[in-house]
Amino acid sequence: MAVITTTLAFESKGRGHMRDITAEVQQAVSAGNVNEGIVTVFVPGSTASITTIEYEPGLEKDFPRAMERIAPPDIHYDHDARWGDGNGMSHVRASVVGPGIVVPFKDKVLLLGTWQQIVLVDFDTRPRQRKVIIQILG
Repeated sequence: MAVITTTLAFESKGRGHMRDITAEVQQAVSAGNVNEGIVTVFVPGSTASITTIEYEPGLEKDFPRAMERIAPPDIHYDHDARWGDGNGMSHVRASVVGPGIVVPFKDKVLLLGTWQQIVLVDFDTRPRQRKVIIQILG
């Protein structure tokens, strides 16, 4: 079994900023010497997530509104009281969505649904430099 690890870097705006990274993940899979297997896409840190979504303007609005209902910005978070950084909601949102996903591929092509893209979501309260780790196994 082969394992190939690649790290990508992205500038993020924070505050629920979503970035479609499907092309970058596909490029990593295409460049590898593995024809069939799985790719893990993972963001280190506790205020960002990786997920799949139909990356289109309606859902770019709907998803953040859903996160506002799940972890509202205007309630008390003990994390904020302890650290004073004001991003308790960011941690909660990221933990609900999760830090990574696994996607199968065959013939070096991601086996995603027709309207399914891989996205990086940065929930932090400020812009950040984000790393995404791609690990190909096959």
